[in-house]
Amino acid sequence: MHAIAAKDYNIVFKEEGYSLLNQHIAESNYSIIFILVDTNTHEHCLSRVLSNLETEAPIEIIEIDAGEAFKNIETCSGVWEALSELNCDRKSLMINVGGGVVTDLGGFVACTFKRGINYINVPTSLLAMVDASVGGKTGVDLGTLKNQIGVISNPKMVLVDPWFLGSLPLEQLRSGYAEMLKHGLIADQDYWKEVSQNRYNDLEGLEKRIHHSIAIKNKVVLKDPQEAHLRKTLNYGHTLGHAIESYFMNQTGRKQLLHGEAIAIGMILAAFLSKKICGLTDKQLQEISQGILPFYERVRFTNEDIASILDLLKFDKKNSHGQIYFVLLEQIGQPVIDKKVSNELILNAFEFYKNFSI
Repeated sequence: MHAIAAKDYNIVFKEEGYSLLNQHIAESNYSIIFILVDTNTHEHCLSRVLSNLETEAPIEIIEIDAGEAFKNIETCSGVWEALSELNCDRKSLMINVGGGVVTDLGGFVACTFKRGINYINVPTSLLAMVDASVGGKTGVDLGTLKNQIGVISNPKMVLVDPWFLGSLPLEQLRSGYAEMLKHGLIADQDYWKEVSQNRYNDLEGLEKRIHHSIAIKNKVVLKDPQEAHLRKTLNYGHTLGHAIESYFMNQTGRKQLLHGEAIAIGMILAAFLSKKICGLTDKQLQEISQGILPFYERVRFTNEDIASILDLLKFDKKNSHGQIYFVLLEQIGQPVIDKKVSNELILNAFEFYKNFSI
């Protein structure tokens, strides 16, 4: 799998990626290498990284708790304190080994400690490989509000090793697959057909599709690194999806949704809105819904749930001047940004999601 050139860094793969990682470390003369893991990746992934590292630099391991609930400033404070106690200086390197929580949080910690140290992402979940670790977005949640605090700052390298996927639970593979479905919907109709007609647990076929998804996201980010216009298309399904994810994070006694599970719902809702606002054909609305729903368990929403989700929309990062904006589709592969949507249409979209039969 050939490397993908991003802005100021490369996304590298598999064995060649470890060689390039070691070459970068040797050329950079780092004082200390810090490896950030969570409790899961410490157990399942760290040994593979360490066995492939070739360096005389001291290595320190920092572990955080696993899960979205710990993607917050309190966890950052603990990591900052650990870095300080372990004599981290501006010539240190942080390697983030984990899913989206670790790569988002670790990147943010690195960008802000001593006004910035170098960092490298080694994503271990499908979601992090195709989305979270690529593009330079770093940050943490504010309470249950997703990714409210952060900066855009590129890593020195992203190393994608599909070997890690073998240790993932199926639900985590399924979660990451939602972002791959999204890449097809916003950029490539043929790729959409490929991902929607294959399975997320086909690890052999998944490698090629991971590379394709990363290439799609990278192409968008290169054209619009600061999310002024085109990069907003990567948020297809995320306006309502993030609100749904945040809502369920705060509900005791109800099953929390993984990121991709919430985004999958958001993409179907956005497809319905696209039909009403942008002229997406009924045939493509059916195709999108039939392509997504079989992968994900349908969620039942009460009227109270929907009202609370609508209230959370005001915290979406794409909002401007008090107005909520959506990414929608004119057709598969042709997104449009900054579309205004009424609450009435959103309620109709939830009704469509509830009643749609596969």
